[in-house]
Amino acid sequence: MKTTDRMASVEPVRLGPENTFKFKCHPGIECFTQCCRDINIILTPYDIIRMKNRLGLPSEEFLAIYTEPQLLEKTGLPVVTLKFLEEQGKDAQSKACPFIRENGCLIYDDRPTTCRYYPLGVASLSHKEDLADDEFYFFVHEPHCLGFKEDKLWTVREWRKDQGVDIHDQINAEWIDFLVRKRSFPPNMQLTEKTKQMFFMVSYNLDKFRDFVFNSTFLQRYEVDETTLEKIKADEIALLKFGLKWLKWLLFKEGDFKMKPDVDTIKPRR
Repeated sequence: MKTTDRMASVEPVRLGPENTFKFKCHPGIECFTQCCRDINIILTPYDIIRMKNRLGLPSEEFLAIYTEPQLLEKTGLPVVTLKFLEEQGKDAQSKACPFIRENGCLIYDDRPTTCRYYPLGVASLSHKEDLADDEFYFFVHEPHCLGFKEDKLWTVREWRKDQGVDIHDQINAEWIDFLVRKRSFPPNMQLTEKTKQMFFMVSYNLDKFRDFVFNSTFLQRYEVDETTLEKIKADEIALLKFGLKWLKWLLFKEGDFKMKPDVDTIKPRR
């Protein structure tokens, strides 16, 4: 989920969970925080939840201040990237993460998925119920990074657990499945603007989606049990999973989402 404009080489070697590598990043290393500059970080739904709650901001406000909209190449799906800022006293072309300081990240415990993975990248080949079965990993070798010269040895599995990225991947799994699945659509099969807006709302603006569920005709159209309603009122992760389940049913007619009998509704088309 990370792209960069810097000159960087990615080793064309697929890594599995038990492959090993040496790496350590710490304040004493000469290149500390250099990886937080001049990059393009796509944010996941769980990234938004963690970051906005850390800052005490509603979804709409966080998105307006800290993100920039983007359409994913080859899919046309709307995503957001972290908005980087020009660094004072430096080359005008240099931009840095708004949360980075000389001594590290201001929101380190709630940093995005991409930051947690670094220096690894992850790729999914196709959509499956268990995405982990079809994932592989690779090194992101950037010329400035000296972390590979450190002696700390990891397996990919150990690194993912240590960085908490395994939890991020679990929560984001259905969302990633949408991105991968859309790549398999024929070029002439395009999503409507309305569908893209719904995808964006469920993915990033959970405050708006919650309002949509409880203050529109949504509950007059769909069968939702009381236990689920109580859960999605109080739990943003439950709300996200509910929204992705709804989108999956809406677009692919998969899952057990149900409409109430005799409801006349217009469904968005792909």
